[in-house]
Amino acid sequence: MGYFFPLSIKLVDGKSMMVSSICNAETALQGQWPNKSAAPYRDACLPRGCQRWKLQPGHRFAGFKAAAIDKRLLQPTKRSPALGMLDNVTKDLQA
Repeated sequence: MGYFFPLSIKLVDGKSMMVSSICNAETALQGQWPNKSAAPYRDACLPRGCQRWKLQPGHRFAGFKAAAIDKRLLQPTKRSPALGMLDNVTKDLQA
């Protein structure tokens, strides 16, 4: 099971959670969403027996992220200081 860059999700009931794997995404999809009949939500939570669940984990996670963005549940995350240092080190390589 793949792990991805963590997403901060705030559900309708006010609960926040970090989602960084398909298992976390499935748990978040069971929470309170604004409109569970919307197409992006339905696409993100297709039943396991469905053909689209056989997609690569990255595609499944991207579908979850798209649904969270569509419903405005994705929260901004602070940029890691380590990423800033990495940018400084590699800025000369980015030409």
